[in-house]
Amino acid sequence: MNKTAHNIQKRQRRHARIRSTISGTAERPRLSVYKSNSNMFVQLIDDSKAVTLVSMGTNKLKGTLAERAIEVGAAIAKDAKAKGIEKGVFDRGGFAYTGVIASLAESARKHGLVF
Repeated sequence: MNKTAHNIQKRQRRHARIRSTISGTAERPRLSVYKSNSNMFVQLIDDSKAVTLVSMGTNKLKGTLAERAIEVGAAIAKDAKAKGIEKGVFDRGGFAYTGVIASLAESARKHGLVF
């Protein structure tokens, strides 16, 4: 197994451990984050009904990934408030809570989403 495949497998194991403990509901949906090398995708998911309530990505925005992550955090919080969602559960997707993951979370918190 090459190093890239091994790192992906390790992230998927971490994500499985995280998902075993957290779950989204209609009152507190799960804020799920996926990050690739060039983009980041965020969803608010109600796991009890298995439905995505709000989704957003950085693929149509300009700037660095860190700048786009801040914009997406603000936009997801704004869309959540428009749907009446004020609280959530953060699912970092197996990624370390640093860099763009942390800036996305802080931006969402700053714009009114509580988790």
